Amino acid sequence: MKIVLTDPVLTRFFTPELTSAGADGHDWRLLAGRPDDEVAEELADADVLVASRMTPEMARRAGRLRLVHVTGAGYDRIPLDALAPGVTVCNTFHHGRSIAEHVVMVTMMLSRRVLPADRRFRAGEWRSVVLDDSVPLGVGLAGRTVGVVGLGEIGQQVVRATTALGMRARAVRRNPQAPLPDDLRLDHVGGDDELDALLGASDVVVITVPLSTATTGLIDADRIAAMRPTALLVNVARGPIVDEDALYAALEQRRIGGAALDVWWSHPKDGVGTRGHTRPFDGLDNVVLTPHHSGHTAETFGGRAAEIAANIARLAEGAPLTNVVRAGE
Repeated sequence: MKIVLTDPVLTRFFTPELTSAGADGHDWRLLAGRPDDEVAEELADADVLVASRMTPEMARRAGRLRLVHVTGAGYDRIPLDALAPGVTVCNTFHHGRSIAEHVVMVTMMLSRRVLPADRRFRAGEWRSVVLDDSVPLGVGLAGRTVGVVGLGEIGQQVVRATTALGMRARAVRRNPQAPLPDDLRLDHVGGDDELDALLGASDVVVITVPLSTATTGLIDADRIAAMRPTALLVNVARGPIVDEDALYAALEQRRIGGAALDVWWSHPKDGVGTRGHTRPFDGLDNVVLTPHHSGHTAETFGGRAAEIAANIARLAEGAPLTNVVRAGE
């Protein structure tokens, strides 16, 4: 089979996770960073596309395509309606644990005021509670409540990671009656209509729901006002789920304790062109800012590459595929 790979991160795992130096017998074309028209031309006789994005023109040109394997969980950049009926689309995950570790890390950084202390110390200022009684004490995690908005793979891993440190966990999800793994320790799981109650009961609020029409602007000014004045907001889902202006105002006026933002309201094209936000979050000392990399670990991408390789092998053998989000007719 001819396989086109355009994802730059998965290209790092070409050998041995995706293929052992071509020993799988497939014709791989590594096109990360190449122009869209060049990719479209290669797709004219390709069987498989492994990518994080695809244009309608690529879909139109891909007359022999059998499988689009997305290199992550989100497939919003794949034009499903433009694909031929026979094309199957699959996705992959493996990022939940890495993102949960990020949530714990940034929550600790905010609770212990690591970034302001680091900046002062680098500037030659040794300031601590021992020397200055105006310095606030840090706060530990044990006994505090984490409220998780959404309880998919990421949300479940956040619950595991935080409760292992002694936190109490609550969550809201679309279907609160759906079964959950036995190892999850939750004080309460409610429906979407209990979001306001969760916000008011939580010391740390973690956003993990997917972006949709229903979740865009979900955390607005009123919802932020429902949070505790010392609460932390951690967003590892998508930027537009939180109202940017409302969040900035709450942080600037210190109406909440802080925020950790790993996802943004816009994204750069080819690494340039935007900082992801229009408000000056970088001027605040109660935020941790990261460039959408909470799941970017070797474990995440190694697991994804291995799963994609296994699905390609199933396709070649005529076996059922895993993580199908659109079945070919």
